[in-house]
Amino acid sequence: MRDFAGLLVAHDARETGASGAPFGSFSVPEKLRPHLTDLMGDGGYRALLLRSLVMAIPEVPPLQATHVSADGRLEGFDSLETGIDPEAIVEGRVIVVAQLIGLLVAFIGEKLTLQLVREVWPKLDTEDLNLKKGDRI
Repeated sequence: MRDFAGLLVAHDARETGASGAPFGSFSVPEKLRPHLTDLMGDGGYRALLLRSLVMAIPEVPPLQATHVSADGRLEGFDSLETGIDPEAIVEGRVIVVAQLIGLLVAFIGEKLTLQLVREVWPKLDTEDLNLKKGDRI
């Protein structure tokens, strides 16, 4: 799941022009939000994102400085700039996305999760996903 999340974060960063800026915009959750709120409502999306963040914190402790706002936005990555290795911030983003995608797979299945990802990122080269028949993300 981590490799898939890393690919997704890198692809999105290239699309948004933030590939060289670990402190720049982290738009993966924001791009998924409209699709997921259609499925589960605002509260459901917020709970899913919050759970993803909570599950990521043990792997990347500096994420404790981040939070999910009342309206379901992941905030606080910009405050991590001070004294944190930029690679840790990138890794934190990947871990949060990996947890989010993992929860989606658990709740709606791999096929629907991949369909959702392709809707949000239609230019994502599915060949890069390293999914072969029978493999799981």
